[in-house]
Amino acid sequence: MLLDRVKPLDAILATAEKKSLKRTLGAFQLTLFGIGCIIGTGIFVLTAAGAQKAGPGLMLAFIIAGLVCIVAALCYAEIAAMIPVAGSAYTYSYATMGEFLAWTVGWALVLEYAIAASAVSVGWSGYFTGTILNEFLGIELPAALRAGPLALGGAEGGLINLPALIIALLMTWLLMIGTKESARFNAVLVAIKIAALTAFIGLTLTSAYFDPDKFNPFLPAGIFGGFGTGVGAVGAAATIFFAYVGFDAVSTAAEETKNPQRNVPIGLIGSLLICTVFYILVAAGAIGTIGGQPIMGPGGVPFPAGSEELARQCAMPQHAEALVCSNEALAHVLRQIGFSGIGNALGIAAFLALPSVILILLFGQTRIFFVMARDGLLPEKLAEVHPRWHTPYVVTALTGVVVAVAAAFLPVGQLADIANAGTLYAFFMVAVAVMLLRKQAPDRNRPFKVPALAIIGPLTMLGTLFLFLNLPTAAMLVLPIWTAVGVLIYFGYSRRSSHLGKGIIEVPEAEVDRLAPEVAGVGGEDVTKRD
Repeated sequence: MLLDRVKPLDAILATAEKKSLKRTLGAFQLTLFGIGCIIGTGIFVLTAAGAQKAGPGLMLAFIIAGLVCIVAALCYAEIAAMIPVAGSAYTYSYATMGEFLAWTVGWALVLEYAIAASAVSVGWSGYFTGTILNEFLGIELPAALRAGPLALGGAEGGLINLPALIIALLMTWLLMIGTKESARFNAVLVAIKIAALTAFIGLTLTSAYFDPDKFNPFLPAGIFGGFGTGVGAVGAAATIFFAYVGFDAVSTAAEETKNPQRNVPIGLIGSLLICTVFYILVAAGAIGTIGGQPIMGPGGVPFPAGSEELARQCAMPQHAEALVCSNEALAHVLRQIGFSGIGNALGIAAFLALPSVILILLFGQTRIFFVMARDGLLPEKLAEVHPRWHTPYVVTALTGVVVAVAAAFLPVGQLADIANAGTLYAFFMVAVAVMLLRKQAPDRNRPFKVPALAIIGPLTMLGTLFLFLNLPTAAMLVLPIWTAVGVLIYFGYSRRSSHLGKGIIEVPEAEVDRLAPEVAGVGGEDVTKRD
C-alpha cells in the first residue's frame, strides 16, 4: 500500500536529536532569514512582470497572495513549533500522511528551491553586468560570458552566464562553512534592503509626481483572467506568490533554532507581515508616480510577461519608459521622477540584496535534501555533517553545483511560475497535515495553535489550489511531470532503501516498547534503541 508508512512523531524527534544540526538561530535571525528571502525576488525581479499582468491591480495581487500566505503561515507555525526539525512540509507529511506522499512533497520542494535559486542568480547577474559593470565601472562584459546559450530570448553569442555561476557557487561556499556565519551575512544584506525600500517608499509617496489618477483603470485586465491564462489580479498573485517562499525557508531552519517552539512562529509570521506591508507600499509608490498600466494585446488582453511580443512593444519609443518594460523597475521609477543618484544607489542595493535570496533558497533546498537522505530515501552520504562546520556539507556542495550550472546555461528567467507550482503543493499538504495531526495526536503539546483551524485549514487548501489553477498552463503541467520522475525514483530506489521500511527507527529507549509494534507493522524489523 502507498500510504502504509507513517513515521511516528517520537521517532522523527529522536532521529533529529541524535543526528541534529547545531542550534544557533534566534527569533530575530529567523525573521531576518524570512525577510532576506521574501524581500528581493518579488520587489526587485517580479514588480514589472506583475504590473504587466494586473496593472495597478498589482497592489491587490500582493494582498491576495499575502492573504493565502497568512493562513498558510499559521498552519506552518503550529506544526513547525510542534515538530521543530529540518525538512519542512516533507517532514510534516511523513508524520501524518506517510512516506510516499512525503516523498512527493520533498521532491516538489527540491524543484521549487532549485529553480528559484537559479532564477535569482540570473537576476543578480543582470544587475551586476548592467548597473555595476556598465553604469559605474564602464566595463562591457563580453556577450559570451553574460548569458547562456539557452537563455530565453536567445542572447546572441551567449556561451555561459559567468556572474550567475560565480554568485551561486559563492553562496554555496558560505552555507558550507556555517549557518551562523550565513545568518550574520544575511542580516547585513537585509538591513541594506530595508533601508533602500524605505527610502523608495518615502520618495515616491511624497513626490510631486504622485497622482491618484494613475491608478485608473485599477484592474485593466480584471480580477480574474481565467484559469490557465496567468493574467488579471489573481494571475499576478499566482506569479507573485514566488516571492513569499521565504517563510517556508524559515521552517526548514527549525532544527537549527534555539527555543523553536517560540521562535519559529515569530520568524514565520513576523517576516511575512513585514514583507507584505513593504510590497503594497512599494507597488503604490511605483504606480502612483509613473503609472503601471499593462501593454495590451489583441482583444484587450495583456501581452504575456517576458514574451517576444511584449519585448517588441517595449522597443517602441512610446513604451520605452513604461514600468512594465524595465528590468530594474524600482531604480527606473526613481530615475523617472528626478532621483537618478538614489535610483542608481537602489540598483546597487538590489545587487547587494539578491545574494541573500539565493542564500536562503539554497539553505532551504539543502535542508530538505538532508532530511530525505537522513531517512534513507536518498543516499545517506548526503546527510553527512561536517565535524567542524556542523553543516550538511556534501548535499550543500552538490546542490550548489547543480543550481550554479542551471543558472549558467538554462533558461531560468521566466520560471517563477514553475517554482510556484511546487510551493503551492507543499503549502496545501501542510494544511492537510495540521488538520490530520489534530485528529491523530490531540493531546500532544502544541506551543502554538492555529485559531479556528476548521476555517483556516480549508481556506489554506482552497487558496493554494485557486492560485495553482491561475498559473499559466505550461507551469501547471511541470509539477505532474516532475512528480512522475520522482515516483520512478521512489519505487526504483527510495522505497527499498527507506529506514522506516527496514524498521531502522531511532527512538528514546523509554519509547521502544510502545513504538516497536507500530514500526514493525511498517518495516517488519526491530526498532533501533538510542540511549
